[in-house]
Amino acid sequence: MAASVIARDVGVPRSTTYQLIAALVDDGFLVHLPEEQKYALGVTAHELGTGYSRQAPLQRIARHPLAQLVGRTRRTAHLAVMHGRDVVYVIEERAPRQRPLVTDTGVRLPAHLTASGRAMMAQMDPAQVAALFPGPEAFTVRNDNGPQSLPALQDLLSRARSLGYAWEQDEITVGYSSVAVAVLDRERYPVASVTLTVSNRAFPPVVRAVPRMPRRRRNGQCGLKTWPASGSRR
Repeated sequence: MAASVIARDVGVPRSTTYQLIAALVDDGFLVHLPEEQKYALGVTAHELGTGYSRQAPLQRIARHPLAQLVGRTRRTAHLAVMHGRDVVYVIEERAPRQRPLVTDTGVRLPAHLTASGRAMMAQMDPAQVAALFPGPEAFTVRNDNGPQSLPALQDLLSRARSLGYAWEQDEITVGYSSVAVAVLDRERYPVASVTLTVSNRAFPPVVRAVPRMPRRRRNGQCGLKTWPASGSRR
């Protein structure tokens, strides 16, 4: 679509239209097609659309299993999805008498600091992870914790793959730890993660209390699989 058409349809001056377009291009929502002198939807807009189409069925499928997990462990559980270098929490199933956490529904946090993000990135190709974190500026600091370089992050992800779960301690909320596993689609791509968050003093018992999981737990419509592989603990 040409900028003049956008200005006409939106009803704003052309100078304002170009300022808005420049901001949308910078954020990846639009891409300029110089040969055609037009603008098209960019990668970020595509990610938002496909993210919603994945997220909506995941929310419906995951709500009951999350409630069962909370009932079994008496700890708060979350379902999260990746968005760029961040995770977005799409379900929070809060356990009775547990304090509210920062990871409420709709909250966005840096993926490299969360158990949720690490569980998903552990199942990604290392080249994809490297593309997400091209330099030191990509590594946000919170509570003076967390990996600050790509080799440090890759080491954490390698350990997560070996253990069968990802974790974090004090990196999001001081005094609390989280343990997470990824949810894989039919192509074994991580579309989400399931996380339990507990106080630090309860962290080891909760990890031991989560039962072994089968290699595949299919859903008839979406073909979702849970990770880790058979024989690993979450």
